[in-house]
Amino acid sequence: MDGLDEIIYIWPMNRNSRTHKDTSRTLAGDIHEKLRSQILSGQLRAGQPLRLMALCDEFSVSLTIVREALTRLATERLVRARPQQGFTVAALTVEEMNDVTFVRCELEGLALRRSIELGGLDWEARLLAAHHKLANTSVRDDRKPTRPSDAFVAAHAEFHATLIEACESPALIEICRTLYDASEPYRRMCYLLTDNRRAKKVSAHRALMEAALARDADSAVKLLKVHYEHTTRNLINNNLLEKTTAA
Repeated sequence: MDGLDEIIYIWPMNRNSRTHKDTSRTLAGDIHEKLRSQILSGQLRAGQPLRLMALCDEFSVSLTIVREALTRLATERLVRARPQQGFTVAALTVEEMNDVTFVRCELEGLALRRSIELGGLDWEARLLAAHHKLANTSVRDDRKPTRPSDAFVAAHAEFHATLIEACESPALIEICRTLYDASEPYRRMCYLLTDNRRAKKVSAHRALMEAALARDADSAVKLLKVHYEHTTRNLINNNLLEKTTAA
C-alpha cells in the first residue's frame, strides 16, 4: 500500500508520519487477529457487546485503532455494527446460518469443481495428507468436553482449504475462507450435541476426499452440499439458533 500512498498524496509523507501510520496498521492488525481468535474460539459469545473504551484499555491502544480492527471484523461477518448501539459479536441466527450455508454451497462447490479439474498429483497428495491428519486428530478438548480441540479445528480447516486450493482463483479462495470463518461459531455449537456426529463427520470427509480423488466433480459437489446442509439442519432442529423476528 505504500506505493499507492505515494500516488495519492502530492506531498510526500515524512518518515515519522509514515512510521506512525505503519505502526497503527500493525497494531490494528494484531488486535483484529486477537479478537478474531476469541470470537472463533467462543471466548467472546454471540451477541456480546464489544465496548470500545474497554478494548482500548485492554489492548492499550487508541480508539481509532480499535475501530479499525472492529470494522475489519464486520466485513468478515464476525461482528455487527449498528447505529447508536456500537459493535457486538455477530448473533447466531437461523436466517444467518441458512444464508451462509447457501452461499458456501454455491461458491465452494464452484471452487471444488475447478480444483478437481485443475489439481495435479501434488494436490492429491496434500488432500490425502490433510484427510489423514483430520481423521486421526482427537475432536474433543479433554479440559473442556463441549469444545473441539485446537488441533482438530486446525486440521478441519486445513482439509476444507485443501479441497479447493487447486481452483487457481485466489479471489474465490479468499471469499471461501471468509465464509468458512463466518460459519466457525456455528460449527462449534455442534459440539453441544451428544449424538454420533463424530462417526458421521468422519464418513462425510472420507466420501468427499474419495470423490475428489476419483475426479468425480458432480458427486463431490453434491456431498459437500449435503455435508454443510446437515450441520445447518442439526443446529436448527436442536433449537441452538435464534430466530430473527420480522420488523
